[in-house]
Amino acid sequence: MQKEILLTADTIHYDVIILGAGAAGLMCAIEAGKRGRSVLVLDHADKAAEKIRISGGGRCNFTNIYCGSANFISANPHFCKSALSRLSPNDFIALVTAHKIAFHEKTLGQLFCDEKAQQIIDMLLSECEQAGVDIRLKTEIQGVEKGEKGFAVHTTNDCFKSEALVIATGGPSIPKMGASGFAYEIAQQFGLRVIEPRAALVPLTFTDEIKEMAADLAGVSVDPVTVSCNKTMFREALLFTHRGLSGPAILQISSYWKPGDEIVINLSPNLDILGFLKEARVQQPKKMLHNILSEILPGRLAEHLAQRTGCDGHMAELSDKKLLHIADMLQRWTIKPSGTEGYRTAEVTAGGVDTAALSSQTFEAKKISGLYFIGECVDVTGHLGGHNFQWAWASGYCAGMAV
Repeated sequence: MQKEILLTADTIHYDVIILGAGAAGLMCAIEAGKRGRSVLVLDHADKAAEKIRISGGGRCNFTNIYCGSANFISANPHFCKSALSRLSPNDFIALVTAHKIAFHEKTLGQLFCDEKAQQIIDMLLSECEQAGVDIRLKTEIQGVEKGEKGFAVHTTNDCFKSEALVIATGGPSIPKMGASGFAYEIAQQFGLRVIEPRAALVPLTFTDEIKEMAADLAGVSVDPVTVSCNKTMFREALLFTHRGLSGPAILQISSYWKPGDEIVINLSPNLDILGFLKEARVQQPKKMLHNILSEILPGRLAEHLAQRTGCDGHMAELSDKKLLHIADMLQRWTIKPSGTEGYRTAEVTAGGVDTAALSSQTFEAKKISGLYFIGECVDVTGHLGGHNFQWAWASGYCAGMAV
């Protein structure tokens, strides 16, 4: 039985209420507002879209021109296809261009603002204003109810009613910004399954000798490397930190890594290391191994690896067996992380509201009329490089066209 909502004279009515003034929520609000719907966006934060503001080193990697379903992780890999086809990267680029925001492409199709991420936020807020969207920040949600004629959202000071309710509050990554599992609580309140959330696009940590090695090499970057886990591989940069390993290649593989898994790193994927070492032994027999390795790796890392192999002597002294051992260490470095840095530094959250409970066309809950989930809180997680923003725009657009 649905609970009949107790309305008072002070209840404020809207066609659509959106919880969360982030990328997905604002995009949804824009599209719903354009359709003439009365839209209210509520968020507990002091400012809208704080995750956009800090993204991409402050320049917002707002999409990726190569974005497609292969760039996402989900229990249902087909779920994201419909939304991504309905709002493409080119569609969002057209919006950015219309607002005269200059941008540039970095590696692998990643698009960044030339200036500040705030430009994207200002664009979204401007579009909301033009669409007549009401945005209320610094508003704590006390509870949500569903009755026969819609939803009631109770805040500290007010009660709002709507026909449609959109949950766009993201996941718990970066809790210092106020992120939480609120969306999962709402999903479970209405009987929707939540696939266990976990930190994704996050640095990996270690408790063994790798932790000490990483701390000694903190700040050293290697680009490119390949990092693989099970059957998945990424080719990007790696960064040593005081706590372990980071950099794009590590962040990418972290979304696929599970406790107990090993990862395999090739520190020089562009070179046949064994052949390189054998040639160096002939051409530069008096050189020390670490000096030879420094020709292809950062000096500090080359010295550390040479010592680690126990073979740091003159090249002429190194047998084929020792060269094979060195090459294997550099190109098949196999290590087992102890964990990740967790939600504190995770760029996104994997897992979330089970897509089996949602329409891939509208994002409406199949069994709860008028209830929608979009963006990061859904079990669709993108690769690094603008894909998660494209998911936010696409899922927000689709829900905005339906509410």
